[in-house]
Amino acid sequence: MNNSSDINLAEELALAIRIADVADAISLPYFERQNFTLSRKADHSEVTEADRNTETAIVELIAQHRPDHAIYGEEHGHSGNASSPWKWVIDPIDGTSNFVRGVPVWATLIALVHDTDGPVLGVVSAPALPRRWWGARGIGAFANGRPMKVSEVSSIAEAQISVTFNAGWDHVGGTALLVALQQRAYRARGYGDFWQHMLVAEGAVDIAIDAIGLAPYDNAAVQAVVEIAGGRHTDRFGVRDYEQNSAISTNGRLHDEVITSLKV
Repeated sequence: MNNSSDINLAEELALAIRIADVADAISLPYFERQNFTLSRKADHSEVTEADRNTETAIVELIAQHRPDHAIYGEEHGHSGNASSPWKWVIDPIDGTSNFVRGVPVWATLIALVHDTDGPVLGVVSAPALPRRWWGARGIGAFANGRPMKVSEVSSIAEAQISVTFNAGWDHVGGTALLVALQQRAYRARGYGDFWQHMLVAEGAVDIAIDAIGLAPYDNAAVQAVVEIAGGRHTDRFGVRDYEQNSAISTNGRLHDEVITSLKV
């Protein structure tokens, strides 16, 4: 396989959705009962057996059905065929901080990435909301089975914006610029994590600015869905690369202006 046209994305999407069903069946009972042990990773972020067990099940299913593909997950790292141009990138529970506090804004992120074309398929499943978003190139983007697309808002003054402030933005001197951009917008909120980007994909929010300090598994599925819905998803410099540590998604019309506004 030399490019993303060499694969049947409808079949890959069907597999990803089946995997999301399995993941939800593992993670949601943990959340509803809050019966897990919380520990901290080396970077001080939270992790539970729900994260680990969900990822284990996902990896096992991918290895069974796509043994020639590579796999990269937050909890278990790299596995599968490292020489493959195709890689499944997984975050078993995006929003673990919410998960452990009983906040229903968390999701399993599943992406299929091509080594030159980037993310071409994504599933974002948030069973506690309950919401699920998915998309694949040439197929379209959907929210709970309904076709979705980004908004047509063309000015910051009319835009709804979601921002996630963190120490990373402080470190690069960008916090004041974020505040200024919020003040220019029609309405500002902080939906956070995957959700703000999915709201961009749905056309409910026009700009989503994430924290600095992200990992590839935070970005891959989100980027795929936003792009397939007609939006743009880049790092804070405007580079389309899911492996970067920042993420901004917009309806596309506002993207260049947002990136320019955040230059430090």
